[in-house]
Amino acid sequence: MRPVLNLLLLLAVGLPATAQEQAAEVIAEAPKSSGSFLINTVIVVFIVAALILLVVAFVLLRTFNILAKELSNPRPFVAPEPVVKLDYEDWLASERKKPSIISKLLSLRPLEEEKDLIMEHKFDGIAELDNPTPPWFMWLFYGTIAFGVAYFLNYHVFKWGLLQDEEYVVEVQEAEAAKIEYLATAANLIDENSVTVSTEPAVISAGMALFNTNCVACHGDKGQGTVGPNLTDEYWLHGGSVNNVFKTIKYGIPEKGMISWEKQMTPKQISELSNYILSLKGTNPPGAKEPQGEKEG
Repeated sequence: MRPVLNLLLLLAVGLPATAQEQAAEVIAEAPKSSGSFLINTVIVVFIVAALILLVVAFVLLRTFNILAKELSNPRPFVAPEPVVKLDYEDWLASERKKPSIISKLLSLRPLEEEKDLIMEHKFDGIAELDNPTPPWFMWLFYGTIAFGVAYFLNYHVFKWGLLQDEEYVVEVQEAEAAKIEYLATAANLIDENSVTVSTEPAVISAGMALFNTNCVACHGDKGQGTVGPNLTDEYWLHGGSVNNVFKTIKYGIPEKGMISWEKQMTPKQISELSNYILSLKGTNPPGAKEPQGEKEG
C-alpha cells in the first residue's frame, strides 16, 4: 500500500509541472496574430484544470488512506438493536411531549390526564373536573388587591394624589390662566373686521386714557370737536360703527389732516379707543361743534 501512496504523491506534485508544459506548448503553437487575449485565456484554463486535478488527487489520497487504515485495523460489525413492540399506553407515554410555554402559563393539562382530574361526585351523569384556578389569574387577582390598597393610601389616607373634584378645580384654574395668556397675545390680532363693541369699564377707562393723551387737541377733552368733528352726536363722516371708527383711527384720513395711528398704537389700544369714542354718543357736552356727515342711529 505504501508504494501506491508514494505514487499518488508524485502524481500530485507532477501535475502542475505537466500542466505548465502543456500550456507552454499551446502558447508556442498559437498564431502570433491571435493577440494577448487568447494567450491569457489559455493560461487561465490550464491553471484551473491543474487546480481541479490537484483537488481530485487530494481526495483520492485521502480515500486510499482511509481504506488502508480500515484494512489494517477493521472495525467490528455492530448489530442493530431489536425493535421492541410497545402497547398503546406505553407508546402514548413515550410520545408525550413536554408542555409548551402557553400550557404552563394557562395551567393546561393534556387530554389523556382527564381521568385523573374527575371528582368523585356527579350530577345527572355529569362529572366535574378538579381544575384549579390558573396561577396567572390568581396573581392578577392579588395584583388588584394590592392596587386597591395603594390607591386608598395614596388618595384617601396620605392625600398624595388629587381626587377627581380636586383635579377639576385645578384644571379650571389652569384653563383660566391659559385663557388670560391667550387673550393677552390675541388682543393684538384684532383688525377692522374682527373688532367688537365692548362696554367693560376696563376697556372704556383704557380708551379714555388714550383719548386724553392723543385726541384732545383735535376733538376736545369731551369729544365735542375743535379742529376735528364732534364725536358725541349721531353724525359721522366716515361711518359710526365700531368697525368704521377702528378703520378711521388705524389708517387715518390724510387728506383731512387725520393721521394714521397704526404705528403709534397696538390693535388692542385702537379697539379700546374706538369703544371709548362710541361711549361718548349722546353726552352732549357744552360747546359741541355742529354736526357733520350722515346721521346714523
